[in-house]
Amino acid sequence: MGILDLLLQSCSSVSLLGAAVFLLVLYLFSSSFSSQEKGKEPPGPKPLPLLGNLLQLDLKRPYHTLWELSKKYGSVFTVYFGPKKVVVLAGYKTVKEALVNHAEEFGDRDIIPVIHEINEGHGILFANGDSWKEMRRFALTNLRDFGMGKKASEEKIIEESHNLIEVFEKYKGKAFDTTQSVNYAVSNIICSIVYGSRFEYDNPEFTTMVDRANENIRLVGSPSIQVYNTFPWLGKWFGNRKRVQNSVIANKNQMTELIGGLQETLNPQMCRGFVDSFLVRKQSLKESGNMNAHYHKENLLITVGNLFTAGTDTTGTTLRWGLLFMAKYPNIQDQVQEELSRVIGSRQVRVEDRKILPYTDAVIHETQRLANIVPMSLPHKTSQDVTFQGYFIKKGTTVYPLLTSVLYDETEWESPCTFNPAHFLDKDGTFVKRDAFMPFSAGRRVCLGESLARMELFLFFTSLIQRFRFTPPPGVAEDELDLTPAVGLTLNPSPHKLCAVCRV
Repeated sequence: MGILDLLLQSCSSVSLLGAAVFLLVLYLFSSSFSSQEKGKEPPGPKPLPLLGNLLQLDLKRPYHTLWELSKKYGSVFTVYFGPKKVVVLAGYKTVKEALVNHAEEFGDRDIIPVIHEINEGHGILFANGDSWKEMRRFALTNLRDFGMGKKASEEKIIEESHNLIEVFEKYKGKAFDTTQSVNYAVSNIICSIVYGSRFEYDNPEFTTMVDRANENIRLVGSPSIQVYNTFPWLGKWFGNRKRVQNSVIANKNQMTELIGGLQETLNPQMCRGFVDSFLVRKQSLKESGNMNAHYHKENLLITVGNLFTAGTDTTGTTLRWGLLFMAKYPNIQDQVQEELSRVIGSRQVRVEDRKILPYTDAVIHETQRLANIVPMSLPHKTSQDVTFQGYFIKKGTTVYPLLTSVLYDETEWESPCTFNPAHFLDKDGTFVKRDAFMPFSAGRRVCLGESLARMELFLFFTSLIQRFRFTPPPGVAEDELDLTPAVGLTLNPSPHKLCAVCRV
């Protein structure tokens, strides 16, 4: 469905007066565009009045269109999402220079309308200023205290991988969809850190909450929500917007109940997880008369929601891509299993084994690179006027660091569009780090759960590959497995089934 189709559907019930207002706005924006000073601003395709460059964008794959535009207009260019001016950064060197060398200038978050309605500037992912700084600092400190990236997390992940293996075994080698079971397993890791406990996979409150969170990720990246974010005054005609709002409210209600239960049994001397620490901090500030404006219920709910969603979707999605790649490329799966059998045998893989499993490590890194699950990163915003690579970018400008163009940069990767573990191996088969490997972004907004995600991917992936041989469903050839990503804020594999055949 194109942008015009969406707009026409949305405006079908608008009165003649509304149409007249629309034309007036169109005229005003036309004047606005024509009077803008171009000067040293980044180049880009000429925008249409009001619509900007929307007609040139594939709203299902906007990152692909932007990547193609970068080949014409360069590594720093301008596009208009409707009337909104956006600067796109493309290529490893440019993205790194902006996010790392100019971290302060490009470090704010642009909060899109559908998200602002949900969090109103609270939490971590879509927040700025003192509240963001305080919540991020508090989250980092406490997530580390509760084992993020440490031995305690390793044990939790290993235990959860055994639970996931049991679920896979129940299918007895028959084809099944890995989505929910993988998401539940991964979600339990962040739940154990945030709430202090895991949930059973058949717990309806838990499974509903996980499923809702993942559905929201899909909806927020849908074409209709992108159009809503561009023209929020059309909001009441977009059904997906209401679905997102209702889903978020339902999850907030469930989180409120979970947090309420933890508050009733709170022991300040023995915090079970992040929520306990937040509640203790809030209480201690109140008792000391220091009414810190950031420690309140809404910030707790939004921050927990951020951790829950981000800690489930990205890692679960990457793991599912890894299993799909193994079924798609059986020769690579053979080499991973050979290395695991030769080096590890039948014992449990540990995090410390990563350094003696270079090929397996390379396959995991290549999965993250090619899967490209957050292709446009999350939108940034300039915190001040900045001159960057000779171009003037005004304070408050929305900026998209195009991670697709980093992970697929032809000047950095030998075969960027193919699954090639050799990208991370030298001629002797030793694992090598690559500077352009940036799936977690970089700078001030780098993913705060990176160390946990890396540990999860390594332990879940190796545990599953040790136990199972992953193949396409009967009657489906490897080359028939579709690697086209589904539409969403993150790039999930398209719906598919795999067979997990026990190796022992």
